[in-house]
Amino acid sequence: MKKILFLAFAVLLTLPAAAQYYPDGRPIPPSKRAEYYRQHGRYNNGRTVYGYGNNVYFGFRLGMAVATVNSDAAVLDGSDARTGLDVGAVVGTQLTSAAPLFFETGLSYVEKGGKGNYDGNKFTYRLEYLELPLLLKYKYLATPDISVEPFAGGYLAVGVGGKIKDYGHREAYSSFSDDQASFKRFDGGLRLGCGVSFQMLYLGVSYDIGLANIGHYDFEDTRTGCFNLNVGVTF
Repeated sequence: MKKILFLAFAVLLTLPAAAQYYPDGRPIPPSKRAEYYRQHGRYNNGRTVYGYGNNVYFGFRLGMAVATVNSDAAVLDGSDARTGLDVGAVVGTQLTSAAPLFFETGLSYVEKGGKGNYDGNKFTYRLEYLELPLLLKYKYLATPDISVEPFAGGYLAVGVGGKIKDYGHREAYSSFSDDQASFKRFDGGLRLGCGVSFQMLYLGVSYDIGLANIGHYDFEDTRTGCFNLNVGVTF
């Protein structure tokens, strides 16, 4: 499945090379683009920013998640990082015509978790989530072709799969159940990051700070943390 996703994304990345923006059906010579965008208040791919009403965009993202689980409960502590897949789609809309401020959301499949030791036994925790981001993004147009896009907000997540592997006893069981040695299904927290767009191509980094206690122990906190790096295309 992962190989198929990476192959599909590689095909998507070839699209920008063939797709150029032609306003009114006429190409803009490279030497004239900066002046055109300055006069018309547009990005190079034709999306409006100032004075043209709401602007909507869509995109696909693919990357990796480097995650940890930090817990006061030793049996759930996976403070050594684990790497997983991060893939999804986003949609954004401009909140005001007075500034390039956008609200972005979407849906992603993210593999989080961590690695740890308990009673001398190695444990790995794979937590598979569907996540809903809720972000405010500011698009600063550095050049007609490049925009810098810091963002901040939060995310909501629901666990859809995953395994806890106990290497000492050679056992594996579900990550999400009512058992005290597993995790609660729902998570949420803060997300901070920044992206850079070059025409249709996108590169972004972010960090998730889990705020929900995903452990079953009432007096011991268990929270996720995750660094995300992804690339994508935006339409």
